[in-house]
Amino acid sequence: MKDNVFEQMAKKYDSAERIELAKVIRKAVRPELENSTSKSLIDYGSGTGLISLELTDLVKSVLLVDASEKMLEVAKGKISHRGITNANVMCSDFTEETPDINADIIVVSLVLLHIPDTKKILQALYNVLNEGGKLLIIDFDQNDRVSHPKIHSGFSHEALKDLLTGAGFASTTIETFHHGRRIFANQDASMFIARSIK
Repeated sequence: MKDNVFEQMAKKYDSAERIELAKVIRKAVRPELENSTSKSLIDYGSGTGLISLELTDLVKSVLLVDASEKMLEVAKGKISHRGITNANVMCSDFTEETPDINADIIVVSLVLLHIPDTKKILQALYNVLNEGGKLLIIDFDQNDRVSHPKIHSGFSHEALKDLLTGAGFASTTIETFHHGRRIFANQDASMFIARSIK
């Protein structure tokens, strides 16, 4: 990701609105991680760790992966401040190069909309998942009121399902779980959770 806008935003990223939205997302993700205490989790596009640093009690290990060093510096500060022992960070952009790592679960929360080549990133995530692993994608439903040159205007469930099947995932279920006011590019929007099994 060239001209990483998130590098400039890192220090002020954890706004009240983002913290509130993260709570909603975590509430949807937590049930997906039942019986996962022996499993490894990658939070891809983790930012400052608003999602995954609150899930460390449910899994064996958490790796926060982000293309922004500054976002990860904020996350590292949280890890150290809270004394979290099972979380690490890695600076990487899977659309450029996929590191030699694996995980049982990957969470991708409000990240897909920022990645131009959806097909490429889904393939990279598939390759990093262990056999039988689970990919959890949280993002915005297709929204015709959102038009921005740098982001997708959300995703249609059917189109995303086709891309996930094309990447090799054996099964995918997608459901809308939240409707909020002005949560997507200042527009009212809904979010979905997609669960895909490798």
